[in-house]
Amino acid sequence: MAYKNPQALVSTEWLAEHQSAPDVRIVDASWYLPSENRDPKAEYAERHIAGAVYFDIDDIADTDDPLPHMLPSPEKFASRVRRLGLGDGNRIIVYDGSGCVSAARAWWMFRVFGGDVAVLDGGLPKWLAEGRPVESLALMPRDRHFTARINAMMVRDVEQMKANVDTGREQVIDARSAGRFAGQDPEPRAGLRSGHIPNSLNLPHGQMLDPETKTFRDAETLHAAFAAAGLDMQAPVVATCGSGVSACVLALGLHLIGHRQVAVYDGSWSEWGARDDTPVATKP
Repeated sequence: MAYKNPQALVSTEWLAEHQSAPDVRIVDASWYLPSENRDPKAEYAERHIAGAVYFDIDDIADTDDPLPHMLPSPEKFASRVRRLGLGDGNRIIVYDGSGCVSAARAWWMFRVFGGDVAVLDGGLPKWLAEGRPVESLALMPRDRHFTARINAMMVRDVEQMKANVDTGREQVIDARSAGRFAGQDPEPRAGLRSGHIPNSLNLPHGQMLDPETKTFRDAETLHAAFAAAGLDMQAPVVATCGSGVSACVLALGLHLIGHRQVAVYDGSWSEWGARDDTPVATKP
């Protein structure tokens, strides 16, 4: 069984052959939870794939919103990526330092705003494991024009999610661990209730990836994982997680196997778990 949208991924071999192509732009979108004790900016400064610019999901965001890395306005997104030398007509290749987590978030953001984007399968870990070259050179990209038009069908807010609890029109699938989903493990962010959105399904995002290579599993395995979670591939889906990052790994997995109606709840549990007007379930 082949991917329905294989163009959403590129291999390390492909990037090594095309990284100097005039229309290819490489983006390091690494981001880590505080518990990982990693500094993505410092790691980028130390080593990155040649030509890569750093895409900070905490800066290319609505920084007036107290929630973490919420989508910015189209105007802010266009302004920030233009300064990174990313523009119309570019083929944007995104990677991160964990294989694929925050890279999927950047991929989703570019798709929301209309960019031509793919994820480097296996990310920087696979690139380094293969002995491919990196550099520490600070880049000074030339501004390029980026036309940002938001696709609201790919984003859900809290009011839409509250309404969906009653209507059940869209399936909700949660990328957090089973323990957090069930309310048995504490949330890593202070002040949040434990549990999940009522009637949602659980599929930890790591099940999308091979545990050794951090590449996406084949289409048949992805289909089986979503089926085992109880997902109906013919019905619309909203992916959620802790703060809207790992949900995008599920969104990318669904896109790879051809699901056409996939959105991400941007506020995710950082928003839902902090409010007193949102219902919480604690059993699968």
